[in-house]
Amino acid sequence: MTGKTPNKQRRLSHIELAEVVKTHQNFLLGRPGGLRAQLVHHDLSGMLLTGSNLKDADLTGANLTDADLSDCVLDGALLFGANLSEANLEGARMVGADLRGATLRGARLRNANLHKADFRDGSITKRGKGGNLTAITMKLGATHMEKADLAGADLREADMTAVVATHTDFTDADLQGAILTRANLRGATLAGARLDGARLDHADFTGANLAFAVFGSASIETVALDGCDLSTVLTDKPRGRSFKELNPSLADGIVAHVRWVSTNGAEGAVLTLDNIDLRGGPSLREVELPGLSAEGAIFIGLDLTRASLVGARLKGADLRNCTLKGADLRGANLEQARLNGADLRDAKLGPLLSGDRSFSTNLRDALLRRTDLRGADLRNAQLNAADLTDAVLFKTNLDDCDLTGAKIASSKA
Repeated sequence: MTGKTPNKQRRLSHIELAEVVKTHQNFLLGRPGGLRAQLVHHDLSGMLLTGSNLKDADLTGANLTDADLSDCVLDGALLFGANLSEANLEGARMVGADLRGATLRGARLRNANLHKADFRDGSITKRGKGGNLTAITMKLGATHMEKADLAGADLREADMTAVVATHTDFTDADLQGAILTRANLRGATLAGARLDGARLDHADFTGANLAFAVFGSASIETVALDGCDLSTVLTDKPRGRSFKELNPSLADGIVAHVRWVSTNGAEGAVLTLDNIDLRGGPSLREVELPGLSAEGAIFIGLDLTRASLVGARLKGADLRNCTLKGADLRGANLEQARLNGADLRDAKLGPLLSGDRSFSTNLRDALLRRTDLRGADLRNAQLNAADLTDAVLFKTNLDDCDLTGAKIASSKA
């Protein structure tokens, strides 16, 4: 920081802060007495603001160290040069927030929505006579977020030019279209992160964990990747065989499989998609593929709404961010499948009954982080050692499930 030092920060009492939040709410609703929150250079460290609506509030240079802002609405808020070190921003909505030059060291931003947020460096200027910008009163360097937790955060199209995010956790974060030019992510964790279309010119990923990260069309030609294991990274090139190489074609294979089902195996053939990369493929919405074999196949982002996959063999399949709403997966083998971020609302994952026999759905060692399982039926499912961290389990039927060794804790617990 150079130039003049900001005035001593003003400390608000809890009562004063509550009044500011109240009048800001009235401002947002257009009510009488409403006033936009002006908390420039205020000391709000350690304050409890959980769930508050501070959309478009001005928090420039504020001290929010260790403050609880979980589930807050901060869309369009000015947090330029603010100190958010160790702050709790889990689940916060910060679409388009101005975080230029902010400090986020050790901050908790799990599942936060930072779509189009601005993390660039910046400087505060003042206007001279005639309204012209003149002297710089405070110049800020890069935004710092070392060791912050941004697991599952939405960072699509965020401008993170030159950010310092060493040893930061971006597990399963959505960085599609983000600008990471010259960003320092040395030692960061980007396991399962999506970086399709991100700008990574001269970014430093040295020693980063990139397990199952999806780079898609993002160019990594100028990215420093020393010490990175790229064996499971997905680019725009097919991993293994592409569905486009299938002979007969995928469409013809589906027709043959449907015939096989309708004739009890007398005609047609079982569709086998083991280790096939289906990214960019056609919608599989409402497709009838009971008994499908697609072990190790990549389905990332595909629409499988109300698909019939009864008894399907999907061990090790990558179904991240797929839409499986209302899909029938009774008796399917989903052992070690990756279902992070998938939509499984109202899906059928209960037992498959055949005569006097019952076949449980196998989800052993499956990854279901942040999966939406609202209204899903998982009765009798085998969820041994499955990871359901931050999964949405509202009205999910888990009766008689085997949850031995499963991880189902919320990040807020």
